[in-house]
Amino acid sequence: MSNGSDYPPVKEDTFCKYVLYYEINNSRVRLWDVIILIPNALFVLFLLFRFNKAQLKLRATSSPIFLTFYTLVWGNVIISVVRCGVSMTVNAAVPLGGLVDKVLWVTVRFFLLATEMSVVIFGLAFGHLDSRSSIRYVLLVTSLISLAFTITQGTLEIVMPDDMFHIDTGNYDLFGHGGMLFWFTSSLVFAVIYFIILLLPWTPMREYLALPSKLSFYVYILLLTLLDAAQATGAGLLAWGALQSGLCVVDVTTWMYFCLYTPLVYRTFLSEFFSVSQPSIMFSYKAQMDEPLDDEQVSLPHQQSFSSLKTDSDYIYQSNSVYDSTLFEAGGTTPMNPMYSASLQSPDSIASGQSLDNILPTGNSQNMRST
Repeated sequence: MSNGSDYPPVKEDTFCKYVLYYEINNSRVRLWDVIILIPNALFVLFLLFRFNKAQLKLRATSSPIFLTFYTLVWGNVIISVVRCGVSMTVNAAVPLGGLVDKVLWVTVRFFLLATEMSVVIFGLAFGHLDSRSSIRYVLLVTSLISLAFTITQGTLEIVMPDDMFHIDTGNYDLFGHGGMLFWFTSSLVFAVIYFIILLLPWTPMREYLALPSKLSFYVYILLLTLLDAAQATGAGLLAWGALQSGLCVVDVTTWMYFCLYTPLVYRTFLSEFFSVSQPSIMFSYKAQMDEPLDDEQVSLPHQQSFSSLKTDSDYIYQSNSVYDSTLFEAGGTTPMNPMYSASLQSPDSIASGQSLDNILPTGNSQNMRST
């Protein structure tokens, strides 16, 4: 059975198809997997290099949104690296090896699509909420939608493989994204959805949605719109006979999505938070609204002033971000909670001689000793 068009498949000696199945030195290591593995592995090294700093920043804020985004980024890149590694060890020409390879492809697609939808839905509908319950709800909904999508894609891959991705010399099928008709339809739908999101600030819907105001969010949406439109174009060209050009477009957009999407999420939504030396809002009290207070907890005066501020999720999507290092220069007006400075320091640095006298104002440190 075929899930493609009635046109003959692309010749195997065509470069854009050859690069998909060519094995380096006649091994099981395919060039296509190496091309995808290298940028993902480099991004893993980048995350590892900044892991300690990121851990301190995440520990210093009670807001769950940053940890959620950071976990999604790690999950996406790890599963991508695992897929490449496993695909290099299995023989795709063997039925079981080909099945494993396709299952891994759709698994990666599941994680990426769930992240893709979570970022957008949280920004449009729940960006003004910064609680664990709202984040869990968003993740649940997007995971179910993504699961339905990937199950459909995987079923089409196994039951109705696309003739465009059949390799005659090895008598096996490459991963064909569920077939060109499925990929064309789904990519077109996503492109239209993202294009509508770009238009929302100029529609009456802006009165009912807490639309993000950060330019980087709309740049992110624009890039996804262009990517999905290009994927729909490539899949359409393949489905309706423009074989060579269509497959080349499909290859380029596939590489961009599986290699550059996760770094794009990090750059758009996390880089600012991790790059500044000291964020000005340290504790998100609104995030704890759904948790009862203990009897021994005391409401301090400075807590009341902080509770009126926006939550940390707002600063991911809104342009008036408080993560501005200039607020802490001489003459800055925004007070910084001194305990945050202590939270950024490792236990070793504090034990080695840095006491609270170096962190708290003189009066505060004396008051703490007196108590």
